[in-house]
Amino acid sequence: MRSKSQNPINYKLILIGFFLVFLLFLVLRSTFSPSPPQQTQSSAVIHPSNSSEDQENTEDKPSIACPSVPLTQTCNKISPSLANALVHYATSNVTPQQTIKEISVSLRVLEKKSPCNFLVFGLGHDSLMWTALNHGGRTVFLEEDKSWIEQIQSQLPNLESHHVVYDTRITQADELMEIGMSNEDCKKVTDPRFSKCQLALKGLPKEVLEIDWDLIMVDAPTGWHDGAPGRMSAIYTAGLIARNKENGETDVFVHDVDRVVEDQFSKAFLCEGYLVEQEGRIRHFNIPSHKARLGRPFCP
Repeated sequence: MRSKSQNPINYKLILIGFFLVFLLFLVLRSTFSPSPPQQTQSSAVIHPSNSSEDQENTEDKPSIACPSVPLTQTCNKISPSLANALVHYATSNVTPQQTIKEISVSLRVLEKKSPCNFLVFGLGHDSLMWTALNHGGRTVFLEEDKSWIEQIQSQLPNLESHHVVYDTRITQADELMEIGMSNEDCKKVTDPRFSKCQLALKGLPKEVLEIDWDLIMVDAPTGWHDGAPGRMSAIYTAGLIARNKENGETDVFVHDVDRVVEDQFSKAFLCEGYLVEQEGRIRHFNIPSHKARLGRPFCP
């Protein structure tokens, strides 16, 4: 009978023991196992790391890399003249007549003065380049061959060019040199249209003569054979235009100075005293205004 009376007590102890063990298991599980809030926090840590990578990618952008550049930038297109020049020379097998070193002489001046007024004797394969380098300024070309003007304008209608008639020949170079050096009318700084010097070009367009030119390039007319007009008048008139400028100075460039006419006439009428430099076949003169200082000699 005793044994029967003790059994209920033993069962109670066993049940209490299981209950305590179960409670201990729950406590241990809650302590060592991640809770749902912790899992949510852990998953939230992943997203900031992704956005951190996005921020690193954003830092690669110029607006972040260059503190001096504003964060909101405007996309500026390249100039139409430069775009046309890039396409033209990239798709053309014809290169400019001047070498890189020769072009660099004029380019250094353009970098300082452009946008400016740039007058070029000659319409050639480098005309689009000169227009692009003087973007925002006015670049005008004077050409002897009317059919060539029409051909170029059909391809490059934005170039401003004028037809000029020359009434000289290379065979007259010596005679014209003698006239230019001995005739006092050729040492007077006047409008070419009214000059009494035989070397002056009197048929230039009115708009060409009424502009103060900052740069003048003489790379025409044709001068490599006896029947060609030669550059005697072009060189003399370029010097006259430069001296007629209201104020300041005009940079004048003469190409092909390895030839007799270009060599002699540039030294005589653009003056060796105004010579700045020579690179290859190009010669650079810097001619001051004679209007701003009356009485200045034709050559220093």
